[in-house]
Amino acid sequence: MAEPVNKNVITRQQLKALGWMASLLLGAVVILAAVNHRKGSAVKGVEVDIKPLPNGDLLMQPVDVRELIHKAFGYEFESRSVRTVEIDRLERVLEKDPLVEDAEVYLDSRDFVRVSVTQREPVIRIIDKDGWNYYLDKNGKRMPLSKHFTARVVVATGSIPEYVSDYLLRERHLLRHLFLLSQDLRNDAFLNAMIGQIFVSSNGDFILAPMIGDQKIVFGKYEDAPDKIKNLKIFYREAMPYEGWRKYRSIDVRFRGQVICK
Repeated sequence: MAEPVNKNVITRQQLKALGWMASLLLGAVVILAAVNHRKGSAVKGVEVDIKPLPNGDLLMQPVDVRELIHKAFGYEFESRSVRTVEIDRLERVLEKDPLVEDAEVYLDSRDFVRVSVTQREPVIRIIDKDGWNYYLDKNGKRMPLSKHFTARVVVATGSIPEYVSDYLLRERHLLRHLFLLSQDLRNDAFLNAMIGQIFVSSNGDFILAPMIGDQKIVFGKYEDAPDKIKNLKIFYREAMPYEGWRKYRSIDVRFRGQVICK
């Protein structure tokens, strides 16, 4: 006859399950205590990393980022409680700066606030007809000059109209054509290295000034830009080595399929 089962006896499997539950509960308590302890700890410092532009330029310095933070919050983060650090607000504050394209902020395991900044990339410097001086970034948006460094980009001067925020949407806007031309030059390794300035005449023609030689390149309007650039490169590649850089004072590519030199 089988012995009756004592329902009050805890089996080995049940003991094991209870042990696991106790371990999980203890772990949760430890983690919660650690989180609460960390929230009560103080920020030990702010570390700022600014990613250089492709050519190595730094248009802003870590001290500029710290000044932006202090101006927005009114205090230094060092020695303040970790729980008071508003990560999202801090990122928004930094991304409002016209030199900043993106900002990422986080608290590391050592209670340091880590700030990573991606700079906006200027592609052309504009000095317009009224003397306003600024950059256009790679997306065509206006950005101010840097107090630390002058970006090594093509400079445009002359009869350049006032900046308006929707100029890229205006098909015939001269500033739009100027920006597109600067992009064409920038995307060509040879011309990007050679052209240093664009002058806009009173009739809206573009005149390019090379880094080497004293000649001017009369580009004309932006119309047929790919054809003009192609002809200009052929001339520099095939004719200039034989004629020399100083022979011509003017190189005119305004007319389709032609390069007229004087």
